[in-house]
Amino acid sequence: QGLEMEAKSIHPTMKYKDAHSAIEWLCDTWGFEKHLVVDGPDETVVHSQLKLGEVMVMIGSLNEGEYGKLIVQPSDINGRETQAPYIVVDDPDWFYTKAKDKGAKILIDIKDEDYGGRGFTCADPQGHIWNFGSYDPWEKTE
Repeated sequence: QGLEMEAKSIHPTMKYKDAHSAIEWLCDTWGFEKHLVVDGPDETVVHSQLKLGEVMVMIGSLNEGEYGKLIVQPSDINGRETQAPYIVVDDPDWFYTKAKDKGAKILIDIKDEDYGGRGFTCADPQGHIWNFGSYDPWEKTE
C-alpha cells in the first residue's frame, strides 16, 4: 500500500521588475490585501503574499538569485508570458471594469465560454497576464 499525498493549496508566484508598484497596482485595482511584504535592499521585495478572499499570490522582485535566474519578464520575450493565474470570481464583469479603469491591457475581451463561466484575460502595467472568470473547475457542470 503506497503513501498517498495531497496538496493543500496552490499559490502562483510572480517576479516583477518593480514589485512595489505591482503590489500597489494589484491592491488598488482588484482589492488584493497585503498579507505579508518582506522588503529587501534597494527598494526590492524579497517576498510578498497578497490575498483576495481565499486566493493568495506571491510577488517578488526580479533578481539574479537561484529562483530569479529561472524567470524572464514579458518585456524580455515580446510581451508574451509562459504562465498566468486564473482567478475564480463571482462577478468577472466587476474585475473587467476595474482592469480597464486602471489601465490594464485587455488581451481577450470578456465573454461567456462554451464550457461554462464568463471571463477575460488582461495584462497588468508590467505586462504580466491575469485571467479572471466565473468558471470554477471544482463545480459540476451540466
